[in-house]
Amino acid sequence: MSERLVVLVRHGATTWSDAGRHTGRTDLPLTAQGEARARALLPWLAPLLARSGGAAVLASPRARARRTAELAGLQPYVVDDDLAEWDYGAYEGLTTEQIRAQVPGWTVFSHPCPGGETAAQVSARCDRVLSRVAGLPQQLVVLVSHGHLLRCLGARWLGRPVADGAALQLSTAAVCVLGHEHGTATLRRWNVANPAEEPLP
Repeated sequence: MSERLVVLVRHGATTWSDAGRHTGRTDLPLTAQGEARARALLPWLAPLLARSGGAAVLASPRARARRTAELAGLQPYVVDDDLAEWDYGAYEGLTTEQIRAQVPGWTVFSHPCPGGETAAQVSARCDRVLSRVAGLPQQLVVLVSHGHLLRCLGARWLGRPVADGAALQLSTAAVCVLGHEHGTATLRRWNVANPAEEPLP
């Protein structure tokens, strides 16, 4: 492996993610389908891990992310608190439609979360993660985390504000690959949701 690759893995489905409910601090387990999708990542990721000669794996402290890492064969891993999902504050557990009934046009990328995190705070967390990644000796780093946090991380990898993560849709149990081309940060793969159909580089 000639260049540093950063692989992003979103955790498998939970009952709240299936229902579109914002899940920040709430520590829900994976559904049976969420576990199956996380397990399906194992044969897909294994060749990349083998070729790397050893990967560094960092995971969110939330159980749904740690369980996904375990089922996908991403062990051992180090828990990184900065990989926790956006803190939605008063909007925890609500759907976008429910929030928009109170705040028309609301998105987490463009509007505040009362009692939760600001975009600037999430951006600072993403930058700390990327700084730690840059200091690791491994050529392959895997980050297991959550939908909004990983979308923000993708934006920050490109040097863009976290609000640009709004354009980076990300499914549960999906994988993204961050890399470089001629010294420029790139999204090599994004939201690859079916490991049976597309091999990793």
